[in-house]
Amino acid sequence: MSLTEKVSLLVENKKEQIIKLSDQVWEFAETRFEEFQSAQLFIETLEREGFAVEKEVAGLETGFIGSFGNGHPIIAVLGEFDALAGLSQKEGIANYEPITQGGSGHGCGHNLLGAGALAAAIAVKDYMEENHLPGTIRFYGCPAEESGYGKTFMAREGLFQDVDTAFCWHPATINAVMHTSSNAVIHGHFSFKGRSSHAAASPHLGRSALDAVELMNVGVNYMREHMIDEARVHYAITNTGGLAPNVVQPEAEVTYLIRAPHPDQVRDLLDRVINIAKGAALMTETKMNYRIEGACANLIPNATLEKVMHKHMISLGFPAVTDEEISFAKAIYESTSKEDKISASKELGKALTAQLEEQPIADFILPYSEKQTFMAGSTDVADVSWNVPTAQCVTSTWAFSTPFHTWQAVAQGKTSYAHKAMLLAAKTMACTAIDMLKNPELVMKAKEELQERLAGDAYRCLVPKEVSPPKKVLSPQLTNG
Repeated sequence: MSLTEKVSLLVENKKEQIIKLSDQVWEFAETRFEEFQSAQLFIETLEREGFAVEKEVAGLETGFIGSFGNGHPIIAVLGEFDALAGLSQKEGIANYEPITQGGSGHGCGHNLLGAGALAAAIAVKDYMEENHLPGTIRFYGCPAEESGYGKTFMAREGLFQDVDTAFCWHPATINAVMHTSSNAVIHGHFSFKGRSSHAAASPHLGRSALDAVELMNVGVNYMREHMIDEARVHYAITNTGGLAPNVVQPEAEVTYLIRAPHPDQVRDLLDRVINIAKGAALMTETKMNYRIEGACANLIPNATLEKVMHKHMISLGFPAVTDEEISFAKAIYESTSKEDKISASKELGKALTAQLEEQPIADFILPYSEKQTFMAGSTDVADVSWNVPTAQCVTSTWAFSTPFHTWQAVAQGKTSYAHKAMLLAAKTMACTAIDMLKNPELVMKAKEELQERLAGDAYRCLVPKEVSPPKKVLSPQLTNG
């Protein structure tokens, strides 16, 4: 029996418990740093499967590590389970209908991501037991990927220093192994304090914090012309200082995501944004304070691991889809905008687009290419990739042209074809991890490639040491991606 056949059998033997877990996490729909029910469900499953679990790692209330085995190689599988605010949506319908108006939902598929990663870790553990294979398999329960940067806090505290290779995956509309980099990001929050006054009777006595926020935003918008093309800066005003226009606003707050392809570039941009905020405070005679909420580095790809992962994905193939699944996927496809369809088509070309318009569930594996692509968004998997060789794949849990972070993604989170794609990812990661356990020379080659790509650069966490993960956050949520 081949490795892919054996691993497939191991995953299939426990697929019902994995699917149930994924669906439960979908129902919990807990946002960043508040994934208490989801984390507990993962922990209970790990302990039942014979993993030793360390809880609340790196100061993260919902962060944990499950370990099985001893010694090297140490293989990490990264799991996520946080949802997004404002994306509540009923399952299995192709029109927008929230369960709870303003509620949260799994618009990035992290219920599937976490469960699929857990399935991979369990399959590796089962294989190790059956074959008396030495080494260690770890499942990292990583909270708050969506603007919380759980893995960044883990990396800052050295939780990946002894790991040899790491693997992850993400829900998507295609099946592929990623060879991509990304933007680093710093999340900064700026607060201005002024002086209230009657806006008509004594405006001269007031100092408007809202004016300061607006002037800061104008200044940053002018800065956009004078930064590199790949950089991104975006903001949201989180506190306007009140609802009464006849009161000079004594306080106001704005939160920023600042992105660039390299950590040094994003640090420089942050300094410029801080100077603009200082200028806005000077112009309005207000006081400004800022704090760093979180950050993550840019993603470092690893072709050595990716080629092994792609080989296994090709060998596994995508499971057959049913007419019922295709029918629902078509309904979801039709619900997406013209712009979404055009954007998706540009990524795949005319031939594959024509195929997916008829059957919007991608049942093919895209060829692997070492030509590096670039993702303007950010992911805290990047901080892992600076410390240990890391590889990721994507599988088609969603219908063609489904945008990330939308109700359509939530609606498909419990479909049978999403479950099939999740299990394909689990099998692919498990096969690749077992190859690393069996072939130390592959691990060494992957480590050498990482050092070549870093070219003497060393990991320096973008989150200052004095910044701690928040506890039971109840504030409005942001997103990385």
